[in-house]
Amino acid sequence: MKAVLSKIVGGPDTLVVEDLPDPVAKEGEVVIRVHACGVNYPDVLIIEDKYQFKPARPFSPGGEVAGVIESVGPGVATLKVGDRVIGSTGWGGMAEKIALAAGRCIPIPDSMPFDEASAFILTYGTSHYALKQRAHLKAGETLLVLGAAGGVGLAAVELAKAAGAKVVAACSSQEKVDLAIAHGADSGVVYPSGPFDRDGQKALADLFKQACGPNGADVIYDAVGGDYAEASLRAIGWEGRFLVIGFPAGIPKIPLNLTLLKSCQIVGVFWGAFTARNPAENAENVKELMGLYAAGKIKPHVSAVFPMEQAGEAIRQLSSRKAQGKVVVTLA
Repeated sequence: MKAVLSKIVGGPDTLVVEDLPDPVAKEGEVVIRVHACGVNYPDVLIIEDKYQFKPARPFSPGGEVAGVIESVGPGVATLKVGDRVIGSTGWGGMAEKIALAAGRCIPIPDSMPFDEASAFILTYGTSHYALKQRAHLKAGETLLVLGAAGGVGLAAVELAKAAGAKVVAACSSQEKVDLAIAHGADSGVVYPSGPFDRDGQKALADLFKQACGPNGADVIYDAVGGDYAEASLRAIGWEGRFLVIGFPAGIPKIPLNLTLLKSCQIVGVFWGAFTARNPAENAENVKELMGLYAAGKIKPHVSAVFPMEQAGEAIRQLSSRKAQGKVVVTLA
């Protein structure tokens, strides 16, 4: 089989496509013939050794795949050859085949295309866990989403609207705001490019405050970080919840006096650890997400599709923060 490999530390240009032996399903595993692999921000970090996990090289990036089960190892009773599945891989997904524990596979209906399936579980799983278990978002509350046109951002917009919240989409361009509004956001705001000096920080905070209204945001979903975090936190409402999702603009430093003044919470969101620690609760979340998909209330926005040979370009598009929705690499 062919696989996209990271053999040295570096950016997308360091990736190569090479032949590897086909994987074999061991006890409790299945082998998936991969049709599509979703690209996510951890793929940008992991090939540069900046992610919290550092797999031994050579390895293939790609944390979520969609495909068809080709073989089943001993002890697997819940899946069979020919089943269409999503696989949560962590890494290793940009390969024509992958061996994966059966428990990390989710059956999908015939009506779900492989590109959408490969762009589904990481973004919607993260955002559902964030809004449901971490923020306890309620109908009628106001949610401010930073990076609302990205994969997790659009998922948060759709899920919040399905929950009955008012959604304010914050993006780096009007085109991205328009996309978020098309996916259900009630309003949007275009923020300027950073970094910001003190006056710029104040102007950015005022921009977020105006967008959220006099009572502020009940929940802030921060998938951007950097200077945008503190500025948005200044727009939070009384007893609001600030969700820490990711840091493409850098890891922020937050003055904790802001949490005191608003009696608010800063809440971390680590979906991968949640799935391992609470498998039953995660399974219920997945069931809910599949129901929302079947009802047409959520749908991945796949903005670009690249063949395996251009996997590096797919990752580069995401790292440049130009991507809207999800980018997918096809392998079949």
